[in-house]
Amino acid sequence: MAAIVTDHLHRKFRKTVAVRDLSFAIEQGEVFGLIGPDGAGKTTTLRMLAGVLKPTSGRADVLGEDVVGNPEALRGKIGYMPQHFSLYGDLSVLENLTFFAEIYRVPSQERKERIARLLRFAQLEAFADRPAGKLSGGMKKKLGLACALIHSPQLLLLDEPTNGVDPVSRREFWDILADLHLQGVTILITTPYMDEAERCNRVGLMFRGDMIQQGEPEALRRLAPGEMLVLYTPALAQAEAVLPEFPDYIEHQVYGDRIHIFVSDADAARPRLQTFLAQRHIPIQSLYQDEPRLEEAFIYLIRQARLA
Repeated sequence: MAAIVTDHLHRKFRKTVAVRDLSFAIEQGEVFGLIGPDGAGKTTTLRMLAGVLKPTSGRADVLGEDVVGNPEALRGKIGYMPQHFSLYGDLSVLENLTFFAEIYRVPSQERKERIARLLRFAQLEAFADRPAGKLSGGMKKKLGLACALIHSPQLLLLDEPTNGVDPVSRREFWDILADLHLQGVTILITTPYMDEAERCNRVGLMFRGDMIQQGEPEALRRLAPGEMLVLYTPALAQAEAVLPEFPDYIEHQVYGDRIHIFVSDADAARPRLQTFLAQRHIPIQSLYQDEPRLEEAFIYLIRQARLA
Protein backbone atom coordinates (compact mmCIF):
# COMPACT_ATOMS: atom_id res chain seq x y z
CA MET A 1 0.00 0.00 0.00
CA ALA A 2 1.28 3.46 -0.89
CA ALA A 3 1.82 5.91 1.97
CA ILE A 4 0.31 8.82 0.01
CA VAL A 5 -1.99 8.83 -3.03
CA THR A 6 -3.48 12.03 -4.41
CA ASP A 7 -6.13 12.11 -7.11
CA HIS A 8 -6.74 15.44 -8.88
CA LEU A 9 -6.04 17.35 -5.67
CA HIS A 10 -6.99 20.98 -6.23
CA ARG A 11 -6.87 24.07 -4.02
CA LYS A 12 -7.96 27.63 -4.79
CA PHE A 13 -7.65 30.75 -2.68
CA ARG A 14 -10.37 33.00 -4.12
CA LYS A 15 -9.28 33.36 -7.75
CA THR A 16 -5.75 32.03 -7.25
CA VAL A 17 -5.10 28.36 -7.99
CA ALA A 18 -2.41 27.20 -5.54
CA VAL A 19 -2.49 23.49 -6.45
CA ARG A 20 -3.95 22.25 -9.72
CA ASP A 21 -5.25 18.67 -10.24
CA LEU A 22 -2.32 17.10 -8.44
CA SER A 23 -2.03 13.32 -8.84
CA PHE A 24 0.97 11.38 -7.53
CA ALA A 25 1.86 8.54 -5.16
CA ILE A 26 4.59 7.98 -2.57
CA GLU A 27 5.52 4.46 -1.52
CA GLN A 28 5.95 3.47 2.10
CA GLY A 29 9.53 3.93 3.30
CA GLU A 30 10.34 6.37 0.49
CA VAL A 31 12.01 9.78 0.81
CA PHE A 32 10.20 12.02 -1.66
CA GLY A 33 11.34 15.59 -2.28
CA LEU A 34 9.11 18.38 -3.55
CA ILE A 35 11.04 21.17 -5.25
CA GLY A 36 9.94 24.27 -7.10
CA PRO A 37 10.13 28.07 -6.98
CA ASP A 38 8.27 30.16 -4.41
CA GLY A 39 4.54 30.02 -5.04
CA ALA A 40 4.71 26.62 -6.76
CA GLY A 41 2.22 25.06 -4.33
CA LYS A 42 4.56 22.94 -2.20
CA THR A 43 3.47 24.26 1.20
CA THR A 44 -0.22 24.13 0.26
CA THR A 45 0.24 20.50 -0.80
CA LEU A 46 1.82 19.57 2.54
CA ARG A 47 -0.88 21.38 4.49
CA MET A 48 -3.60 19.46 2.66
CA LEU A 49 -1.81 16.14 3.22
CA ALA A 50 -1.43 16.97 6.91
CA GLY A 51 -5.17 17.56 7.18
CA VAL A 52 -4.84 21.19 8.26
CA LEU A 53 -6.18 22.61 4.97
CA LYS A 54 -9.13 21.24 3.05
CA PRO A 55 -8.76 20.81 -0.71
CA THR A 56 -11.19 22.62 -2.98
CA SER A 57 -11.68 19.35 -4.86
CA GLY A 58 -10.00 16.01 -5.41
CA ARG A 59 -8.90 13.37 -2.95
CA ALA A 60 -5.86 12.48 -0.89
CA ASP A 61 -5.36 9.20 0.94
CA VAL A 62 -2.61 9.24 3.55
CA LEU A 63 -1.66 5.95 5.23
CA GLY A 64 -4.96 4.52 4.05
CA GLU A 65 -7.08 7.36 5.46
CA ASP A 66 -9.02 10.03 3.58
CA VAL A 67 -7.57 13.34 4.80
CA VAL A 68 -10.87 15.11 4.10
CA GLY A 69 -13.29 12.52 5.43
CA ASN A 70 -11.27 11.34 8.43
CA PRO A 71 -8.43 13.74 9.31
CA GLU A 72 -8.49 12.85 13.03
CA ALA A 73 -7.49 9.26 12.20
CA LEU A 74 -4.16 10.61 10.96
CA ARG A 75 -3.30 12.53 14.13
CA GLY A 76 -1.18 9.78 15.66
CA LYS A 77 0.25 8.51 12.37
CA ILE A 78 1.97 11.55 10.90
CA GLY A 79 4.51 14.11 12.08
CA TYR A 80 4.10 17.52 10.45
CA MET A 81 6.81 20.17 10.68
CA PRO A 82 5.76 23.45 8.99
CA GLN A 83 8.28 26.06 7.91
CA HIS A 84 7.80 28.03 11.12
CA PHE A 85 7.54 25.31 13.73
CA SER A 86 5.93 26.57 16.95
CA LEU A 87 8.49 25.91 19.64
CA TYR A 88 8.01 27.64 22.98
CA GLY A 89 11.04 29.84 23.47
CA ASP A 90 10.64 30.27 27.21
CA LEU A 91 10.43 26.51 27.77
CA SER A 92 13.54 24.35 27.86
CA VAL A 93 14.34 21.71 25.27
CA LEU A 94 13.13 19.03 27.70
CA GLU A 95 9.95 20.96 28.54
CA ASN A 96 9.11 21.39 24.84
CA LEU A 97 9.45 17.65 24.25
CA THR A 98 7.33 16.92 27.31
CA PHE A 99 4.67 19.38 26.16
CA PHE A 100 4.42 17.79 22.70
CA ALA A 101 4.35 14.32 24.26
CA GLU A 102 1.29 15.43 26.22
CA ILE A 103 -0.36 16.91 23.13
CA TYR A 104 0.11 13.64 21.24
CA ARG A 105 -1.01 11.64 24.30
CA VAL A 106 2.15 9.58 24.54
CA PRO A 107 1.56 7.13 27.41
CA SER A 108 3.28 8.32 30.58
CA GLN A 109 5.13 5.03 31.02
CA GLU A 110 6.75 5.49 27.58
CA ARG A 111 7.35 9.22 27.74
CA LYS A 112 10.62 9.33 29.66
CA GLU A 113 12.36 6.69 27.52
CA ARG A 114 11.11 8.21 24.29
CA ILE A 115 12.26 11.74 25.22
CA ALA A 116 15.69 10.44 26.26
CA ARG A 117 16.01 8.57 22.97
CA LEU A 118 15.08 11.64 20.92
CA LEU A 119 17.52 13.85 22.84
CA ARG A 120 20.29 11.40 21.94
CA PHE A 121 19.02 11.05 18.38
CA ALA A 122 18.95 14.84 17.81
CA GLN A 123 22.25 15.35 19.68
CA LEU A 124 20.54 17.67 22.16
CA GLU A 125 21.32 15.85 25.43
CA ALA A 126 23.77 18.55 26.54
CA PHE A 127 21.14 21.25 25.88
CA ALA A 128 18.12 19.65 27.58
CA ASP A 129 17.81 22.49 30.12
CA ARG A 130 18.50 25.35 27.71
CA PRO A 131 15.51 27.55 26.75
CA ALA A 132 14.47 26.81 23.17
CA GLY A 133 14.60 30.52 22.38
CA LYS A 134 18.34 30.55 23.06
CA LEU A 135 19.21 27.64 20.75
CA SER A 136 21.03 28.14 17.46
CA GLY A 137 19.01 27.94 14.25
CA GLY A 138 20.19 24.41 13.53
CA MET A 139 19.38 23.22 17.05
CA LYS A 140 15.89 24.71 16.83
CA LYS A 141 15.31 22.73 13.64
CA LYS A 142 16.49 19.51 15.29
CA LEU A 143 14.29 20.17 18.32
CA GLY A 144 11.35 20.82 16.00
CA LEU A 145 11.98 17.48 14.31
CA ALA A 146 12.28 15.72 17.67
CA CYS A 147 8.91 17.19 18.72
CA ALA A 148 7.37 15.97 15.45
CA LEU A 149 8.77 12.50 16.16
CA ILE A 150 7.66 12.23 19.79
CA HIS A 151 4.66 10.00 18.95
CA SER A 152 6.65 7.71 16.58
CA PRO A 153 4.82 8.65 13.36
CA GLN A 154 4.86 6.44 10.27
CA LEU A 155 5.04 9.46 7.96
CA LEU A 156 6.93 12.77 8.23
CA LEU A 157 5.80 15.88 6.35
CA LEU A 158 8.63 18.43 6.47
CA ASP A 159 8.27 21.88 4.91
CA GLU A 160 11.72 23.34 4.12
CA PRO A 161 13.06 22.17 7.50
CA THR A 162 16.66 23.26 6.85
CA ASN A 163 15.95 26.63 5.28
CA GLY A 164 18.15 29.33 6.79
CA VAL A 165 20.51 27.08 8.75
CA ASP A 166 24.24 26.65 8.21
CA PRO A 167 25.69 23.84 6.01
CA VAL A 168 26.97 21.82 8.97
CA SER A 169 23.55 21.85 10.65
CA ARG A 170 21.91 20.94 7.35
CA ARG A 171 24.16 17.89 7.04
CA GLU A 172 23.48 16.85 10.65
CA PHE A 173 19.74 17.20 10.04
CA TRP A 174 19.96 14.99 6.96
CA ASP A 175 22.00 12.41 8.88
CA ILE A 176 19.02 12.15 11.24
CA LEU A 177 16.62 11.80 8.28
CA ALA A 178 18.83 9.07 6.81
CA ASP A 179 18.55 7.11 10.07
CA LEU A 180 14.77 7.52 10.02
CA HIS A 181 14.68 6.32 6.43
CA LEU A 182 16.60 3.19 7.42
CA GLN A 183 13.99 2.59 10.12
CA GLY A 184 11.26 2.58 7.46
CA VAL A 185 9.74 6.02 8.11
CA THR A 186 8.22 7.59 4.99
CA ILE A 187 9.39 11.18 4.45
CA LEU A 188 7.89 13.88 2.24
CA ILE A 189 10.10 16.97 2.31
CA THR A 190 10.04 20.28 0.50
CA THR A 191 13.43 21.91 -0.02
CA PRO A 192 14.97 24.84 -1.91
CA TYR A 193 18.35 23.07 -1.95
CA MET A 194 19.17 20.89 -4.95
CA ASP A 195 21.86 18.95 -3.05
CA GLU A 196 19.14 17.88 -0.61
CA ALA A 197 16.83 16.88 -3.44
CA GLU A 198 19.65 14.65 -4.75
CA ARG A 199 19.42 12.66 -1.49
CA CYS A 200 15.76 11.72 -2.07
CA ASN A 201 14.59 8.45 -3.66
CA ARG A 202 12.37 10.45 -5.98
CA VAL A 203 11.73 14.12 -6.64
CA GLY A 204 8.68 16.00 -7.86
CA LEU A 205 9.08 19.39 -9.55
CA MET A 206 6.15 21.76 -8.99
CA PHE A 207 5.47 24.97 -10.89
CA ARG A 208 2.41 27.20 -10.64
CA GLY A 209 0.47 24.51 -8.82
CA ASP A 210 1.29 21.71 -11.27
CA MET A 211 3.60 18.73 -10.88
CA ILE A 212 5.51 19.14 -14.15
CA GLN A 213 8.04 16.32 -13.66
CA GLN A 214 8.73 13.57 -11.18
CA GLY A 215 11.21 10.72 -10.98
CA GLU A 216 14.54 9.63 -9.56
CA PRO A 217 17.14 12.44 -9.37
CA GLU A 218 19.35 10.69 -11.93
CA ALA A 219 16.46 10.49 -14.41
CA LEU A 220 15.60 14.16 -13.91
CA ARG A 221 19.25 15.19 -14.42
CA ARG A 222 19.09 13.59 -17.87
CA LEU A 223 16.28 15.99 -18.83
CA ALA A 224 18.80 18.83 -19.08
CA PRO A 225 19.22 19.64 -22.78
CA GLY A 226 22.10 18.07 -24.70
CA GLU A 227 25.57 18.07 -23.15
CA MET A 228 27.26 20.69 -20.98
CA LEU A 229 30.43 22.75 -21.32
CA VAL A 230 31.73 24.84 -18.43
CA LEU A 231 33.36 28.16 -19.35
CA TYR A 232 35.49 30.30 -17.05
CA THR A 233 36.30 33.73 -18.46
CA PRO A 234 37.07 37.17 -16.96
CA ALA A 235 34.77 38.62 -19.64
CA LEU A 236 31.64 36.93 -18.27
CA ALA A 237 29.12 39.55 -19.40
CA GLN A 238 30.52 39.75 -22.93
CA ALA A 239 30.55 35.96 -23.28
CA GLU A 240 26.97 35.67 -22.07
CA ALA A 241 25.84 38.32 -24.57
CA VAL A 242 27.29 36.56 -27.63
CA LEU A 243 26.67 32.89 -26.74
CA PRO A 244 23.20 32.73 -28.35
CA GLU A 245 24.94 33.46 -31.69
CA PHE A 246 27.05 30.28 -31.38
CA PRO A 247 25.71 27.73 -33.93
CA ASP A 248 25.78 24.75 -31.50
CA TYR A 249 24.14 26.71 -28.68
CA ILE A 250 21.02 25.38 -26.93
CA GLU A 251 20.97 27.46 -23.74
CA HIS A 252 23.21 28.65 -20.92
CA GLN A 253 23.10 29.29 -17.18
CA VAL A 254 25.42 31.55 -15.17
CA TYR A 255 26.86 30.37 -11.83
CA GLY A 256 29.07 32.96 -10.15
CA ASP A 257 32.30 33.12 -12.17
CA ARG A 258 31.37 30.47 -14.74
CA ILE A 259 28.84 29.78 -17.47
CA HIS A 260 27.28 26.38 -18.10
CA ILE A 261 26.65 26.10 -21.83
CA PHE A 262 24.39 23.41 -23.29
CA VAL A 263 25.21 22.09 -26.76
CA SER A 264 24.14 19.01 -28.71
CA ASP A 265 27.64 17.47 -28.88
CA ALA A 266 30.23 18.73 -26.39
CA ASP A 267 33.26 17.08 -28.05
CA ALA A 268 32.47 18.64 -31.42
CA ALA A 269 31.36 22.00 -30.02
CA ARG A 270 34.30 22.64 -27.72
CA PRO A 271 36.95 23.55 -30.36
CA ARG A 272 34.38 25.50 -32.34
CA LEU A 273 33.43 27.47 -29.24
CA GLN A 274 37.09 28.25 -28.54
CA THR A 275 37.40 29.70 -32.05
CA PHE A 276 34.07 31.51 -31.77
CA LEU A 277 35.11 33.26 -28.53
CA ALA A 278 38.64 34.06 -29.77
CA GLN A 279 37.20 35.78 -32.85
CA ARG A 280 35.24 38.02 -30.49
CA HIS A 281 38.30 38.73 -28.28
CA ILE A 282 36.82 36.93 -25.28
CA PRO A 283 39.60 35.27 -23.22
CA ILE A 284 39.16 31.70 -21.99
CA GLN A 285 40.55 30.68 -18.61
CA SER A 286 39.06 27.21 -18.80
CA LEU A 287 36.62 25.32 -21.00
CA TYR A 288 35.70 21.71 -20.28
CA GLN A 289 32.85 19.24 -20.40
CA ASP A 290 30.96 18.27 -17.24
CA GLU A 291 27.82 16.34 -16.26
CA PRO A 292 24.68 18.40 -15.64
CA ARG A 293 23.42 18.43 -12.06
CA LEU A 294 19.83 18.37 -10.90
CA GLU A 295 19.99 22.15 -10.55
CA GLU A 296 20.69 22.61 -14.29
CA ALA A 297 17.78 20.35 -15.19
CA PHE A 298 15.55 22.16 -12.70
CA ILE A 299 16.32 25.60 -14.18
CA TYR A 300 15.85 24.32 -17.73
CA LEU A 301 12.48 22.69 -16.95
CA ILE A 302 11.20 25.81 -15.17
CA ARG A 303 12.23 27.97 -18.13
CA GLN A 304 10.40 25.63 -20.50
CA ALA A 305 7.31 25.68 -18.29
CA ARG A 306 7.29 29.48 -18.28
CA LEU A 307 7.31 29.47 -22.07
CA ALA A 308 4.47 26.94 -22.32
